[in-house]
Amino acid sequence: MMLSNCVPGSSHSYLAGDALHGQLAQLYLTALMQGDRPAAGRAVHGALERGVSVPELYRYVFEPAQYEVGRLWETREINVAQEHYCTAATQMIMSELYPHIFTSQKSGRTLVSTCVSGDLHEIGLRMVTDLFEMAGWNTFYLGANTPADAVVETLVGRHADVLAISATIAHHQKQVVALIDAVRASAAARHVKILVGGYLFRANPELGHTIGADGVAVNAHDAMALADQLLA
Repeated sequence: MMLSNCVPGSSHSYLAGDALHGQLAQLYLTALMQGDRPAAGRAVHGALERGVSVPELYRYVFEPAQYEVGRLWETREINVAQEHYCTAATQMIMSELYPHIFTSQKSGRTLVSTCVSGDLHEIGLRMVTDLFEMAGWNTFYLGANTPADAVVETLVGRHADVLAISATIAHHQKQVVALIDAVRASAAARHVKILVGGYLFRANPELGHTIGADGVAVNAHDAMALADQLLA
């Protein structure tokens, strides 16, 4: 959602050795660029054993690494196959951390998350959903291509507090509007707070409010803060 693989127009690296866990992020991405997913996984698990938390790994390793992968693809320094490999490898390594994620004490709050139809940039939304889960939320990740009426049914059936919607390109704006309209038209779901993110809203932060969202988040950390603020 708030994170997309591709960050068009970026010319600077998203990895900095002096950033928190910056050297780990560089080591991780270097392994992926070499096609060595096991080495990337060992770097992550080694950091976990040294006391680096899973939320830190998401925020300071996976997220900047994926931004950098997107930048390298956009500048044609890597091809689409390499981009897909890095993304798939990160998704697999993230799944290895799930035993550490689904053990949090629950807060009683519920998030439903979805990409709009046709948007296959799911990894950012997956990261957002995982971080909500780690914070004690009940989460229901619907991925991509879930029809609007099914999303509304899920919001109602799961007693959701927040809906997170991800969109990447301008072509997807109509689908976002249609989904927001469907939620607002439902008497049983119109109370749900709606967060939007992804490159479409990173490029134009005001767009989210214009089309009726309650908040726009540029990354997973902001999404958490916004959700807490909206429900306070």
